[in-house]
Order: sequence, then structure tokens, then C-alpha cells
Amino acid sequence: MTVTIGRRELLAALGGAAAAWPLAARAQQGERMRRIGVLMNLAADDPEASARVTALAQGLQQLGWTVGRNVRMDYRWGAVDADRGRRYAAELVALAPDVILVGGGRALAPLQQGSVPIVFVNAVDPVGAGFVDSLAHPGGIVTGFTLFEYGISAKWLELLKEIAPRVTRAAVIRDAAGPSGNAQFAVIQAAAPSFGVEVRPVGVRDAPEIEHAVTAFARSSNGGLIVTAMAPSAAHRKLIVALAARHGLPAVYSFRYYATSGGLISYGPDTTDPFHRAAEYVDRILKGEKPADLPVQAPTKYELVINLKTARALGIEVPPTLLARADEVIE
Repeated sequence: MTVTIGRRELLAALGGAAAAWPLAARAQQGERMRRIGVLMNLAADDPEASARVTALAQGLQQLGWTVGRNVRMDYRWGAVDADRGRRYAAELVALAPDVILVGGGRALAPLQQGSVPIVFVNAVDPVGAGFVDSLAHPGGIVTGFTLFEYGISAKWLELLKEIAPRVTRAAVIRDAAGPSGNAQFAVIQAAAPSFGVEVRPVGVRDAPEIEHAVTAFARSSNGGLIVTAMAPSAAHRKLIVALAARHGLPAVYSFRYYATSGGLISYGPDTTDPFHRAAEYVDRILKGEKPADLPVQAPTKYELVINLKTARALGIEVPPTLLARADEVIE
């Protein structure tokens, strides 16, 4: 059926629409612009960093926050060392954001001295580090999402023996400058006798130290690597994966992005999903809730990833039982 609109009706419709345009524009202009500071421990050109901030942006958008319309995002990248973390933290605080989201826990301490609400993502042991009073009742201006329990560290040693039974020596790459690195190594060291493995720590202050230590370790036979969870090793992951391949060392890593970069096997929490989940806490704080009333949340996804291409290059036959448990197999 065809409907004919007369000239008078058309003019009335156009007039009504024209009258609504200024109202809509005024409503959009009147919406308060909020500001979110984001402090990342990875470099801006790191694909993993891109995935994390994309997950955050998508989560915020689903909750009604659109960059340029009602929210502004201020980023600082690569806050791995303490000095840079303090400098970037000061820069973000000076911008007077409504809330600051921090990737990792290394740069949290200087931010706690201020009054801006903080949401951390992928921090290890926030209670032990003094960031929150307890997981259920954070207190203060900080809350967020933990990375894992230290007990997972023993699982990496178990997986190393399962995928490479000949291993009797393991170099554990960890950050000696932080309590997290030492705690992870302590758990692995305690479990080592039950697996018949001798472990030794390897620091990650810089690339030359990693290369020298791994090369020296690889001179003896029956060795393997365990790469613990920390920002410095993530920043040097291409080098670590390359060294493992060069020296024929089976290696277990803490996160999926190592395996997708050529690492043999990884087991750990999804590091991107918490950024999407963190958008809810940012939203609730922007709407007036206090971090002290938002309980710290634990990971909800753990991933076992096996790189069969790397296994073949190392001459490793992956046990079928291990393959059956994998969440992802890279051919």
C-alpha cells in the first residue's frame, strides 16, 4: 500500500525534526566528560598491550562510555622499572583523572599516596604487597583484579617434567627485585625435590643478563626453563623464546602469549579478560561507588596452550594425555 504525505504534513515533520536537533546537541554537549588515566606495564607497540586496552575500551563502551563523547583516556606505556613507573604515575595524577587503571602492580605504590581511585589489573598478591587490606574488603582507594595464587608456580615445574621427562635441571627466570619473583621461585624450589629437578634462579634486569645466564646454563645437559609471571620477562619474551629455541631447551611459560610467540607450552590465567571485567569497576567508580566497597576479584579463566611446531623442532613427543587437556594447540 502506498502512503501519500501532503506538503503541509511534510513541512510539519521537518519542522519538528529541526526543533529536536538543537535539543539533542545541547544534551550531548551538556554530558559531563570524565577522565580515566591508564598506566600500562607493556610498551605501546606490544600486541598484548593493544589487546588489553582494546578489551578495556570494549567493556567501557558496552557500559555507555564512549571516548570523545563522555570519557577521555590518558595513557602511559612501558612502566616496568620503578623510576619510570613513579614518573608516569605523577604525570597521570597531575591530569586530575576521575580514576586510574593500572596494568600490573609495580607502579601502584606511588599512586597510593594520592586520592584518585585506582583499579589494578593483573597484580600479584595485592594483600601481601600492601595495596589492599583484604580481598573481600580492600579499604582505601584501591581495588582490582589479581593475577594468580603463588601455588600455580609448582604447576609449571610439573608441566615441564610431563612434557620433557629427561629434564633434571631447570633455570627459573624471575625478577629478583620484587617480592613476587622471589615468592614464585620459592614455591618452585620447594616442589623441585619431588620431581627430581635441581632449580636455579635467573634474573631479568636486562637483555644481556638474560642471554648470558641462559647461555651459561645451557652448556650442561638435561636442562629446561621455567619463565615466571612478571612484566620484565614479558617485555623480553621474544629474546627468551629465541634463546630456548637456540639452545634446545624445553620451556614452560606463565601466559599464552609466550606460546603464540613460539614458546613450547604455557599455563596461566587469561591476561586480557580482566581488562574487560575491570571496565565494570571503572564504571561503578565513575558513578559514585568507592574502591573500598568493591572486592578484589580473582581470575576466572586459566589456559593450557601447547605449541606443537616448537615441540617438533625440539624433538619432543607431547604425551597424548597432555594434548587432551590443552585449551589450545598451535600446529
